[in-house]
Amino acid sequence: MADKVTAVDDILSEYHGLEAQLSDPELHNDASAARRVGKRFSQLQPIVQAHKRLTQVEEDLEAAREMAREDSEFAAEAETLETERIELEEHLADLLAPRDPHDGDDIVMEVKSGAGGEEAALFAGELARMYQRYAEKNGFVTEVLGVSESDLGGVKDLTMSIRQKNPSPDGAWSVFKFEGGVHRVQRVPVTESQGRIQTSAAAVLVYPEPDEVEDVQIDDKDVRVDVYRSSGKGGQGVNTTDSAVRLTHLPTGLVVTCQKERSQIQNKARAMQVLAARLQQMQEEAAAAEASDARRSQVRTADRSERVRTYNFPENRLSDHRIGYKAHNLDAVLGGDMGDLLTALHEAERQERLEAE
Repeated sequence: MADKVTAVDDILSEYHGLEAQLSDPELHNDASAARRVGKRFSQLQPIVQAHKRLTQVEEDLEAAREMAREDSEFAAEAETLETERIELEEHLADLLAPRDPHDGDDIVMEVKSGAGGEEAALFAGELARMYQRYAEKNGFVTEVLGVSESDLGGVKDLTMSIRQKNPSPDGAWSVFKFEGGVHRVQRVPVTESQGRIQTSAAAVLVYPEPDEVEDVQIDDKDVRVDVYRSSGKGGQGVNTTDSAVRLTHLPTGLVVTCQKERSQIQNKARAMQVLAARLQQMQEEAAAAEASDARRSQVRTADRSERVRTYNFPENRLSDHRIGYKAHNLDAVLGGDMGDLLTALHEAERQERLEAE
């Protein structure tokens, strides 16, 4: 208990310091610094609010108990406050438990078709739309940075960013970090004339996006830059100049493309942000691999070869293999209704965090 009291005191001190910084006009002359301070302030806010409410309830409970000694009518009020006090203590303990340091971050997501040819590409496109629909319904902004389409309109490879509209301790990473891995689909493909069920797969990669590219060390001589003409289905969205950018990080072999903007300079800058996110993730995974205890969670494992989920169309069933979750609302989930699934994954992570204390 003493450790938790000390932790709360430290957080309150930091919170008030950040509050003072945010009220200083000088801070806002540096947009990057203001964003970092605002982000940390929003992360601490739920803890401060929970502590404030708990303190008030404890004071009210003490007063209600004293009054109950003289008037039994206050006994019910004291009982209600005691229940709220216990709930608030549990909530505060949950907030104080170690959290993923990237939970407030924006993300870069890649969706790639795997085994299964055209059917896999069609499924990859459905996954991308599922994430876009959920994000847009829940206060996030999605931006497609680059896409390679299949002949039937599926997705061979798509890269997009997902960002929160307003600063929050629950950023895009906290929501979508569970999606990394292999997603398997079982259904009758549109290309199958015999009506046979086929199994195909798509891979999803998720990276927390650094606040600044400078946060990740990238040597210019390690990056090869190629420019080419943006591809697409035609119309005004297709550039007629060589503005699309492909970056190759020579030491790791990572390749990043961006073709969204009409300016080559803007595409290069955005591609560098994606490359920084991928390199940061690689560095953190390497560090986590050395500390095996940091990778014991089946929910948070970022192994790209891991089969995380199966989408069974004939039975309208979705199964998440990491936590044993099953639901027969596949059509709704693909429509962006991922709430119950993500809640189950968050609860599994929460239990792990509490057990790790």
